[in-house]
Amino acid sequence: MVPTTNENLIIPIDRKSVESIADWFDQQKNRFYPLGWTYVKTHRQMEELFYRSIMKVHKELHRLKGETDFESWVASIFLHICREFTTDNSLSLLASEENNPHNDLFQALDQLNMEEKEALVLTYVSGFPYEKAAHLLQVSVEKLKELLFSGIQSLRKELGYGSTFHGCKEYQKDYTSYLDRTMERSKKIEFEIHVYHCQNCQEDLGTFQDVRIYLTEQSKELPIPTGFMKNIKARLAEKEKKRRQKIKKRNKWVFIFAVVCTLIIGIGFFTGTFANLYYTWTVEDQELLPYLQHDFGEMLNLEAESNGVKVKIKSAISDEFQTLIFYEIEDTEADNQYGIMFGDGVFVENEIDLMNTDVYPLNYPPDLESAINKEKKNVYHGKMGLFPIREDNGTIKLVITQLMKLNDASSNPDEVYDGNYKIGEWEFEIPVKKLPTKQYTLDEEIAVEGVPMRFDKLIIAPTATILQYSINAIQPEKNLSSITFDNLVVNNKKVIADLYGGAFIDAQEDMDWSTYQAFFEPFFGKKPKEVKAQLKEAFLTVEDQKIVELDPSQNYPQTFAYAGSTITIEKVEIGNPSKVVISDDNIENRTYETLNLGINGDENIEMGMRDDGVIVDKNGNKYDPIDDLVKYEEIEQPRYFVTKYDISLQSDKAGEEVVPKRLEIYGYNTTKYLNDVVKISLD
Repeated sequence: MVPTTNENLIIPIDRKSVESIADWFDQQKNRFYPLGWTYVKTHRQMEELFYRSIMKVHKELHRLKGETDFESWVASIFLHICREFTTDNSLSLLASEENNPHNDLFQALDQLNMEEKEALVLTYVSGFPYEKAAHLLQVSVEKLKELLFSGIQSLRKELGYGSTFHGCKEYQKDYTSYLDRTMERSKKIEFEIHVYHCQNCQEDLGTFQDVRIYLTEQSKELPIPTGFMKNIKARLAEKEKKRRQKIKKRNKWVFIFAVVCTLIIGIGFFTGTFANLYYTWTVEDQELLPYLQHDFGEMLNLEAESNGVKVKIKSAISDEFQTLIFYEIEDTEADNQYGIMFGDGVFVENEIDLMNTDVYPLNYPPDLESAINKEKKNVYHGKMGLFPIREDNGTIKLVITQLMKLNDASSNPDEVYDGNYKIGEWEFEIPVKKLPTKQYTLDEEIAVEGVPMRFDKLIIAPTATILQYSINAIQPEKNLSSITFDNLVVNNKKVIADLYGGAFIDAQEDMDWSTYQAFFEPFFGKKPKEVKAQLKEAFLTVEDQKIVELDPSQNYPQTFAYAGSTITIEKVEIGNPSKVVISDDNIENRTYETLNLGINGDENIEMGMRDDGVIVDKNGNKYDPIDDLVKYEEIEQPRYFVTKYDISLQSDKAGEEVVPKRLEIYGYNTTKYLNDVVKISLD
């Protein structure tokens, strides 16, 4: 088999949209999903792998040159993240996975050295042509073929064919070219004559081809769980909805500034008291105020006007995590409010030279509920996160070409964006200085739902407070996929958590632990001596496999028991496409929220799924996620229970019907709400 490529893979995509990148990965998941299984062995890890790859591609798109092969460029990023992923989780953890439907194949591949394994997977599993596979591995095509030959030789032992080729060595190097039909005609004739008279070479060539076919066919039969990309896209959408606004209104003191200033300027100027009171009286943005009072920035008030709209950059604060921009936008011609979002008509002209693009800043969506934004209908005060600067100081060349029109909060509380834009040109040169960050080592370990968790570091940065923690990754049946916090109390001062602010980091001190960072509001105070962490939610993935045989000739509905619940198979129908519908409406005291499932794991089918569900709050009240116009963030302890899965099955062969044979449940996901307060002492 000569590896081939899909020409659709090199079509350029919308460079501004992370959604379009996710859609591209969705279209090409059959190529990248088997490749990912070479490095990870749980569905949750696979989702994390795709998620991180999509985010990396989106972040690096500006570096992609027009003549670059998009497919090869994305594949190189995916492969790099795959390799990084192996350093985040021990190989013993990967090998312990029991629910991988093709565990035999990947266990066999794990016995090969990394060069051989990557060569085989890229070429025969993912189907990259030799030239592209060689380019990805940074080797010559001839070296690639050597790795393919030695890899198959090693793999054939794991598959029971024996470890040694008994054929003639001078012809072994030709096996690949012959099977690919790329051998010169005269050489092909000579080769076939020899093989015809040499039984050992016949047997070797046959097993060589069998192993290649096995690799290709097994990878095609690898089932992609229903809702796999849907989960990732939901997570990407959630990241775009990061919410963190706690702004308090302060009375304006400007009118008494002239009187009081003359009394204190003489006694307070050199002690800092004057600056503190000066900002208190003159700065109406109460969220910006503490930054200025603690000398984390200065008032800039840089202005630019275009198309009837005035944009003012009030201040800029930078640390190693982000550059935080405070801005004000005034519509001078009408009562409209506008906001800005980095990447959507907003870019930094000298980003590559100035900024560290490996650290992704926090998102700050518009806050239309704050007191300062309710004062005037034509003025909006907001903030925006940019990449941090690499050096100690620099000048950001910020270019804005469009502003997003915001909705009136009272008219549409669920959607802050109007969908319309104000086009113009606003340019700024913003001086910034990178401020220092302080780190404190923590030493506290607890158990969350039976899974060990430890607290590693407290990081105090000017723009955020970060709690670094680790979760034990060696849990064969239950994984703590993520955890959220409600708040931190540092020196008796509460800082609220950014519910959607978090990151997986590459901390390699202990391979048995996965390390994360949770972000909170900035802490303005003295050196921390005591920290109290208020846990909020634990998201668990439980591996619990069950296979239910399906028979379209039987009468449905039928029921079966799983995880303490009774699940109903509503229908099993053969058609084009075929359909399987399962449901579980009884959500009271239900263990699981969503299932990880598939149909006919041993067949190459295209599976689609639509699910229905209900949101349930702490008191058991139910909300329809579509019809009930209520903010998800305002529901107390919400949990989303899927009550129905409508699954469609279609063969990749035109006109061929798929017979649903069995329902395979790999496990389930569930949320646990916590009320634990962990007290941590600092040295």
